[in-house]
Amino acid sequence: MHKIVIVGGGAGGLELATRLGDTLGKKKKAEITLIDCTKTHVWKPLLHEIAAGSMNPDKHELEYMAQAHWHHFRFRLGRMDRLNRRKKEVSIAPYEDEDGKEIIPRRSFQYDTLIISVGSTTNDFGIKGAAKHSIALDTQEQAEVFHQKLHHAILKAQTQKKAIQPGQLEVVIVGAGATGVELAAELHKATREMTAYGIDRVNPDRDIKISIIEASPRLLPALPQKLSHSVELELRKLRVHLYMGERVTEVSAKGVKTHSKRFIPSALVVWAAGVKAPDFLKKIDGLETNPINQLLVHTTLQTTRDDSIFAFGDCAACPIEGTDQFVPPRAQAAHQQASLLFKSMKLRVKGKTNLPQYTYKDYGSLVNMGEYSTVGNLMGSLMGGSMFIEGFVARLMYQSLYKMHLMALHGFMSTALQTIARMITRRTEAQVKLH
Repeated sequence: MHKIVIVGGGAGGLELATRLGDTLGKKKKAEITLIDCTKTHVWKPLLHEIAAGSMNPDKHELEYMAQAHWHHFRFRLGRMDRLNRRKKEVSIAPYEDEDGKEIIPRRSFQYDTLIISVGSTTNDFGIKGAAKHSIALDTQEQAEVFHQKLHHAILKAQTQKKAIQPGQLEVVIVGAGATGVELAAELHKATREMTAYGIDRVNPDRDIKISIIEASPRLLPALPQKLSHSVELELRKLRVHLYMGERVTEVSAKGVKTHSKRFIPSALVVWAAGVKAPDFLKKIDGLETNPINQLLVHTTLQTTRDDSIFAFGDCAACPIEGTDQFVPPRAQAAHQQASLLFKSMKLRVKGKTNLPQYTYKDYGSLVNMGEYSTVGNLMGSLMGGSMFIEGFVARLMYQSLYKMHLMALHGFMSTALQTIARMITRRTEAQVKLH
């Protein structure tokens, strides 16, 4: 059978593996293998809620092995670090436990078609101290680590004899993109929920501070100005400190320094400024990459130097037809590309070489401020351009994006039952994670 290997179980990779498994895999027309370095999947746009503690990841994570069993593909645990294009073989590094003991030895997998969808990681641009003293929100593990640090900081402030020190309960978020502003709003709500459960020596309005530092002159620099202005008004209502036009030059254990000699004390720094593809992709076995490690691909999503290797999502640099720009690293692009590759793989299995071309469609953006607000802009030919939305309609549309992802993985009935179950159980649970 034709061997299709998908590396990366993010939203796009997992949706593609599921659809291919339900068709080609189930009918024994192709052998589908998904490789990922973690055992479970959580939708990446939820990570800021996990970090704040307003979402329990145990309730929302998906087991790759179970999904593979239900949908007729194979799952293999490990991190790809080598590629041999001549042998059509990917190599997976040994998998170790928390103590560094090898659990799974190095393995290799043959492919007829390789699809790389390993997403992106935070780009700290080599800023001094950023890697050591800040936390990114690229993975579920990082989000949980941040939540633990936040929770411990509040518990320490509650029980210590001395007064709360400057920066002890201040969170600094570097980067005012969607992740940064959504995290700031979610932290405002979650810290107040947390202190309501017997934390009586910490006054969130007085003691807990949230700051955002952004090198651009405004929030959400990649999105329309009206949307940016609306989000800024909401954050100022929440008393989030905004430092616009400030470029971070150093991060230390005590806080953050900017180019204007400003120092913001903070024990908790989140780095949410800029993205890049994982470092292992840089010139991997001769494939062409750009300065942020993205694999260069044609509009068929085939890599420029190997037609048997495809890449999509944040790790791919796909040209926008008729321009000198590339498709932005956004979830909607990965979803569109996964749908195109589903069609392409069915053609390749049949031996066809004339594959469909990807055309990027921008349907707009949504920014969720938790219970405070949701804003967005919708784009489409029916509206003749862009339409600004906010409030209930915007929140409903934001929630529907997650439901669409779940339906792609589980189907309508399973998603509906899960939604009803969550509505019932949520009433009997704390509104914030307390451990």
